[in-house]
Amino acid sequence: MYQGFYNLTSGMLTQNRNLNVISNNMVNIQTAGYKRDKMVSSTFEEEMLYRTGRYNKNIKEELGVTSKIKTAEQTYVNYEQGSFDTTGGIYDFALSGKGFFCVDTDQGVRYTRNGSFHVDEEGYLVLPGQGRVLDANRQPIQLPTDNIYVDADGGIFTMENRNQLATLGIFAFQDNGALVRNDHGLFTGGQLQESTGYVIHHGMVERSNSNMVHEMVAMMGAQRAIQSAAEMSKIYDQVITKDTTELGRL
Repeated sequence: MYQGFYNLTSGMLTQNRNLNVISNNMVNIQTAGYKRDKMVSSTFEEEMLYRTGRYNKNIKEELGVTSKIKTAEQTYVNYEQGSFDTTGGIYDFALSGKGFFCVDTDQGVRYTRNGSFHVDEEGYLVLPGQGRVLDANRQPIQLPTDNIYVDADGGIFTMENRNQLATLGIFAFQDNGALVRNDHGLFTGGQLQESTGYVIHHGMVERSNSNMVHEMVAMMGAQRAIQSAAEMSKIYDQVITKDTTELGRL
């Protein structure tokens, strides 16, 4: 009977963590280039149940495997391509295919799918609040004019005479699962490799791949699971109270 408390309590804790993940996805619905998280749960420390003899306790019979605790195993990032919004912004870039833009932050080089850039007072292309955008040679991109044209490969040219000013740095990783995302949605870690097959769309941004309807359904499911577990815990408590007070008198 007491095993039920382990099952129910661990279930509530796990669903609370799941709600945090879902809430973060919902908050970032409007964040350009955001990739949604998904939490995966599993059982913890499976145990074999045995039945022993009534008189000879050395005789054991296997009944099956059980686990008393449910736990959050890992939170995965879904790198699925998001849809595109046409903004017409001079410094807006959407990236289709594999790869990330490269940004030089105060904490070091970081990578992002957010191509909603601006220029600072010195004319450098920047991701607002994070740092300067780097080119293919991992150098800051300085634009002397806003009258620019950007091709599908990320080459930045002047409209007047088509002089090339820079090339956007697009970098990929052998395993996106090795990447770590910080609080600002920027990625680090993993082994870099050449990025091919991508296309840059000038005047557009990639939307978050979170879906509000999907996240709302997942949130309601998690909330109902927590409520159900809480109600069952009350029933367990009432049964155990009777067991210790009323049956104990017999």
